[in-house]
Amino acid sequence: MTISSPGRVETDLGRTRRARRIGRALTEAHPDAHCELDHSSALELAVATILSAQCTDKKVNEVTPKLFTRYPTAADYAGADRAELEELIRPTGFYRNKTDSLIKLGQALIERHDGRVPGRLADLVTLPGIGRKTANVILGNAFDVPGITVDTHFQRLVQRWGLTIQTDPVKIEHEIGAIFPKREWTMLSHRIIFHGRRVCHARKPACGACTLARLCPSYGLGPTEPAAAAKLLKGPRARELAVAAGVDPELVPAQAVVAEAP
Repeated sequence: MTISSPGRVETDLGRTRRARRIGRALTEAHPDAHCELDHSSALELAVATILSAQCTDKKVNEVTPKLFTRYPTAADYAGADRAELEELIRPTGFYRNKTDSLIKLGQALIERHDGRVPGRLADLVTLPGIGRKTANVILGNAFDVPGITVDTHFQRLVQRWGLTIQTDPVKIEHEIGAIFPKREWTMLSHRIIFHGRRVCHARKPACGACTLARLCPSYGLGPTEPAAAAKLLKGPRARELAVAAGVDPELVPAQAVVAEAP
Protein backbone atom coordinates (compact mmCIF):
# COMPACT_ATOMS: atom_id res chain seq x y z
CA MET A 1 0.00 0.00 0.00
CA THR A 2 1.34 3.41 -0.94
CA ILE A 3 0.44 6.15 1.51
CA SER A 4 0.13 9.68 0.22
CA SER A 5 0.02 12.92 2.14
CA PRO A 6 0.09 16.53 0.93
CA GLY A 7 3.27 16.93 -1.13
CA ARG A 8 4.49 13.45 -0.26
CA VAL A 9 4.12 9.94 -1.64
CA GLU A 10 5.76 7.01 0.12
CA THR A 11 6.17 3.47 -1.15
CA ASP A 12 5.70 0.38 1.00
CA LEU A 13 9.45 -0.10 1.17
CA GLY A 14 10.04 3.51 2.13
CA ARG A 15 7.37 3.33 4.81
CA THR A 16 8.84 0.13 6.23
CA ARG A 17 12.33 1.59 6.37
CA ARG A 18 11.08 4.74 8.06
CA ALA A 19 8.99 2.69 10.50
CA ARG A 20 12.06 0.66 11.45
CA ARG A 21 13.99 3.89 12.06
CA ILE A 22 11.14 5.09 14.25
CA GLY A 23 11.30 1.81 16.14
CA ARG A 24 15.04 2.22 16.76
CA ALA A 25 14.56 5.83 17.87
CA LEU A 26 11.86 4.76 20.31
CA THR A 27 14.16 2.10 21.75
CA GLU A 28 16.76 4.77 22.48
CA ALA A 29 14.26 7.32 23.79
CA HIS A 30 12.33 4.98 26.10
CA PRO A 31 14.65 2.34 27.59
CA ASP A 32 12.33 2.23 30.60
CA ALA A 33 9.23 1.23 28.60
CA HIS A 34 7.20 -1.49 30.28
CA CYS A 35 3.66 -2.48 31.22
CA GLU A 36 2.61 0.16 33.72
CA LEU A 37 -0.04 -1.98 35.38
CA ASP A 38 1.42 -3.66 38.47
CA HIS A 39 0.88 -7.42 38.51
CA SER A 40 2.51 -10.69 39.49
CA SER A 41 0.35 -13.15 37.55
CA ALA A 42 -1.77 -13.48 34.43
CA LEU A 43 -4.94 -13.22 36.52
CA GLU A 44 -3.78 -10.03 38.21
CA LEU A 45 -2.88 -8.52 34.85
CA ALA A 46 -6.25 -9.48 33.38
CA VAL A 47 -8.05 -7.86 36.30
CA ALA A 48 -5.88 -4.74 36.22
CA THR A 49 -6.39 -4.34 32.48
CA ILE A 50 -10.18 -4.58 32.87
CA LEU A 51 -10.01 -1.92 35.59
CA SER A 52 -7.85 0.35 33.41
CA ALA A 53 -10.70 1.11 31.00
CA GLN A 54 -11.42 4.85 31.26
CA CYS A 55 -8.99 5.04 34.18
CA THR A 56 -5.30 5.86 34.61
CA ASP A 57 -2.80 3.10 35.34
CA LYS A 58 -1.70 5.03 38.41
CA LYS A 59 -5.19 4.90 39.92
CA VAL A 60 -5.53 1.20 39.07
CA ASN A 61 -2.20 0.51 40.80
CA GLU A 62 -3.48 2.28 43.91
CA VAL A 63 -6.53 0.01 44.02
CA THR A 64 -5.11 -3.39 43.09
CA PRO A 65 -2.85 -4.25 46.07
CA LYS A 66 -5.83 -4.56 48.42
CA LEU A 67 -7.96 -6.12 45.66
CA PHE A 68 -5.37 -8.79 44.81
CA THR A 69 -4.95 -9.67 48.48
CA ARG A 70 -8.70 -10.04 48.94
CA TYR A 71 -9.26 -11.97 45.69
CA PRO A 72 -6.16 -14.06 44.88
CA THR A 73 -7.89 -16.65 42.66
CA ALA A 74 -10.48 -16.88 39.91
CA ALA A 75 -12.76 -18.68 42.36
CA ASP A 76 -12.62 -15.67 44.67
CA TYR A 77 -13.87 -13.38 41.91
CA ALA A 78 -16.51 -15.92 40.86
CA GLY A 79 -17.93 -16.01 44.38
CA ALA A 80 -17.33 -12.36 45.27
CA ASP A 81 -19.86 -10.32 47.17
CA ARG A 82 -20.89 -7.75 44.59
CA ALA A 83 -21.24 -4.84 47.02
CA GLU A 84 -17.84 -5.48 48.54
CA LEU A 85 -16.12 -5.79 45.17
CA GLU A 86 -17.84 -2.65 43.88
CA GLU A 87 -16.60 -0.69 46.88
CA LEU A 88 -13.01 -1.85 46.40
CA ILE A 89 -12.84 -0.86 42.74
CA ARG A 90 -15.09 2.21 42.92
CA PRO A 91 -12.14 4.66 42.46
CA THR A 92 -11.46 3.25 38.97
CA GLY A 93 -14.85 4.40 37.66
CA PHE A 94 -17.62 2.44 35.95
CA TYR A 95 -17.32 0.13 38.93
CA ARG A 96 -20.67 -1.61 38.47
CA ASN A 97 -19.86 -2.73 34.94
CA LYS A 98 -16.33 -3.67 35.93
CA THR A 99 -17.60 -5.66 38.90
CA ASP A 100 -19.91 -7.55 36.58
CA SER A 101 -16.99 -8.30 34.24
CA LEU A 102 -14.72 -9.50 37.07
CA ILE A 103 -17.33 -11.82 38.58
CA LYS A 104 -18.19 -13.26 35.17
CA LEU A 105 -14.50 -13.58 34.31
CA GLY A 106 -13.90 -15.60 37.46
CA GLN A 107 -16.87 -17.83 36.68
CA ALA A 108 -15.75 -18.40 33.08
CA LEU A 109 -12.21 -19.26 34.15
CA ILE A 110 -13.55 -21.82 36.64
CA GLU A 111 -16.01 -23.34 34.20
CA ARG A 112 -13.77 -23.46 31.12
CA HIS A 113 -10.12 -23.25 32.13
CA ASP A 114 -9.76 -24.82 35.60
CA GLY A 115 -9.42 -21.38 37.15
CA ARG A 116 -6.38 -20.41 35.06
CA VAL A 117 -6.03 -17.60 32.55
CA PRO A 118 -5.43 -19.23 29.15
CA GLY A 119 -2.39 -18.34 27.08
CA ARG A 120 -4.07 -18.32 23.65
CA LEU A 121 -5.63 -15.33 21.93
CA ALA A 122 -8.56 -17.41 20.67
CA ASP A 123 -9.44 -18.42 24.24
CA LEU A 124 -8.81 -15.04 25.85
CA VAL A 125 -11.13 -13.07 23.58
CA THR A 126 -14.07 -15.29 24.58
CA LEU A 127 -13.75 -14.29 28.23
CA PRO A 128 -15.95 -11.60 29.81
CA GLY A 129 -14.31 -8.18 29.87
CA ILE A 130 -11.44 -9.22 27.62
CA GLY A 131 -11.27 -7.96 24.04
CA ARG A 132 -8.43 -8.31 21.58
CA LYS A 133 -6.48 -5.35 23.01
CA THR A 134 -6.63 -6.72 26.56
CA ALA A 135 -5.78 -10.20 25.30
CA ASN A 136 -2.61 -8.91 23.62
CA VAL A 137 -1.60 -7.13 26.83
CA ILE A 138 -2.00 -10.39 28.75
CA LEU A 139 -0.20 -12.50 26.14
CA GLY A 140 2.74 -10.15 25.78
CA ASN A 141 3.31 -9.43 29.45
CA ALA A 142 2.18 -12.58 31.27
CA PHE A 143 2.98 -15.29 28.71
CA ASP A 144 5.81 -13.71 26.68
CA VAL A 145 3.79 -14.23 23.51
CA PRO A 146 4.42 -11.26 21.16
CA GLY A 147 1.39 -9.05 20.71
CA ILE A 148 0.55 -5.54 19.51
CA THR A 149 -1.65 -3.49 21.82
CA VAL A 150 -3.66 -0.96 19.83
CA ASP A 151 -4.85 1.46 22.49
CA THR A 152 -5.71 5.11 21.84
CA HIS A 153 -2.06 6.20 22.10
CA PHE A 154 -0.84 3.52 19.71
CA GLN A 155 -3.54 4.28 17.15
CA ARG A 156 -2.97 8.03 17.32
CA LEU A 157 0.79 7.77 16.85
CA VAL A 158 0.97 5.26 14.01
CA GLN A 159 -1.57 7.38 12.15
CA ARG A 160 0.37 10.59 12.82
CA TRP A 161 3.53 8.89 11.61
CA GLY A 162 1.77 7.91 8.40
CA LEU A 163 2.35 4.21 8.98
CA THR A 164 -1.31 3.37 8.40
CA ILE A 165 -4.51 4.97 7.21
CA GLN A 166 -6.63 2.29 8.87
CA THR A 167 -9.00 3.23 11.68
CA ASP A 168 -10.10 -0.24 12.76
CA PRO A 169 -7.84 -1.45 15.63
CA VAL A 170 -7.61 -5.02 14.30
CA LYS A 171 -6.58 -3.80 10.84
CA ILE A 172 -4.03 -1.46 12.45
CA GLU A 173 -2.66 -4.34 14.50
CA HIS A 174 -2.18 -6.50 11.41
CA GLU A 175 -0.71 -3.73 9.28
CA ILE A 176 1.83 -2.59 11.86
CA GLY A 177 2.59 -6.20 12.74
CA ALA A 178 3.55 -6.82 9.12
CA ILE A 179 6.14 -4.01 9.26
CA PHE A 180 7.98 -5.09 12.41
CA PRO A 181 9.49 -8.47 13.38
CA LYS A 182 7.12 -10.43 15.59
CA ARG A 183 9.66 -10.64 18.43
CA GLU A 184 9.48 -6.83 18.74
CA TRP A 185 5.71 -6.46 18.95
CA THR A 186 5.24 -6.34 22.72
CA MET A 187 8.07 -3.90 23.45
CA LEU A 188 7.18 -1.80 20.40
CA SER A 189 3.68 -1.39 21.87
CA HIS A 190 5.11 -0.30 25.22
CA ARG A 191 7.45 2.21 23.62
CA ILE A 192 4.78 3.73 21.41
CA ILE A 193 2.40 4.02 24.38
CA PHE A 194 5.19 5.58 26.47
CA HIS A 195 5.86 8.09 23.69
CA GLY A 196 2.16 8.88 23.41
CA ARG A 197 1.84 9.51 27.12
CA ARG A 198 5.04 11.50 27.55
CA VAL A 199 5.69 13.31 24.27
CA CYS A 200 3.12 12.96 21.48
CA HIS A 201 -0.01 14.02 23.36
CA ALA A 202 -3.46 13.95 21.80
CA ARG A 203 -4.25 17.67 21.93
CA LYS A 204 -0.80 19.22 21.76
CA PRO A 205 2.22 17.06 20.91
CA ALA A 206 5.67 18.26 21.95
CA CYS A 207 6.95 18.43 18.36
CA GLY A 208 9.88 20.73 19.13
CA ALA A 209 11.19 18.35 21.80
CA CYS A 210 10.61 15.05 20.01
CA THR A 211 13.36 12.68 18.92
CA LEU A 212 11.19 11.53 16.01
CA ALA A 213 10.78 14.99 14.46
CA ARG A 214 12.73 14.19 11.31
CA LEU A 215 10.78 11.00 10.73
CA CYS A 216 7.30 12.35 11.40
CA PRO A 217 5.09 13.72 8.60
CA SER A 218 2.89 15.37 11.25
CA TYR A 219 5.72 17.50 12.65
CA GLY A 220 4.30 20.93 13.41
CA LEU A 221 0.99 19.68 14.73
CA GLY A 222 2.22 20.87 18.11
CA PRO A 223 4.62 23.70 19.02
CA THR A 224 8.01 23.42 17.34
CA GLU A 225 9.72 26.10 19.40
CA PRO A 226 11.85 24.23 21.98
CA ALA A 227 10.84 26.34 24.98
CA ALA A 228 7.14 25.76 24.34
CA ALA A 229 7.56 22.09 23.42
CA ALA A 230 9.72 21.25 26.44
CA LYS A 231 6.92 22.34 28.75
CA LEU A 232 4.73 19.59 27.29
CA LEU A 233 7.06 16.70 28.13
CA LYS A 234 5.89 14.53 31.02
CA GLY A 235 7.18 11.79 33.27
CA PRO A 236 10.26 11.06 35.41
CA ARG A 237 12.55 11.10 32.36
CA ALA A 238 11.15 14.30 30.85
CA ARG A 239 14.48 16.10 31.05
CA GLU A 240 16.34 13.15 29.54
CA LEU A 241 13.84 13.15 26.69
CA ALA A 242 14.59 16.85 26.17
CA VAL A 243 18.33 16.19 26.02
CA ALA A 244 17.81 13.36 23.52
CA ALA A 245 15.91 15.79 21.29
CA GLY A 246 18.65 18.41 21.58
CA VAL A 247 16.63 20.67 23.86
CA ASP A 248 17.89 22.37 27.01
CA PRO A 249 16.56 20.22 29.90
CA GLU A 250 16.23 23.33 32.06
CA LEU A 251 13.28 24.29 29.86
CA VAL A 252 11.32 21.34 31.30
CA PRO A 253 9.32 22.53 34.34
CA ALA A 254 9.90 20.72 37.61
CA GLN A 255 6.23 19.75 37.80
CA ALA A 256 6.48 17.97 34.46
CA VAL A 257 8.98 15.51 35.90
CA VAL A 258 6.57 14.41 38.61
CA ALA A 259 3.45 14.77 36.46
CA GLU A 260 1.45 11.65 35.77
CA ALA A 261 1.77 10.53 32.17
CA PRO A 262 -1.85 10.48 30.88
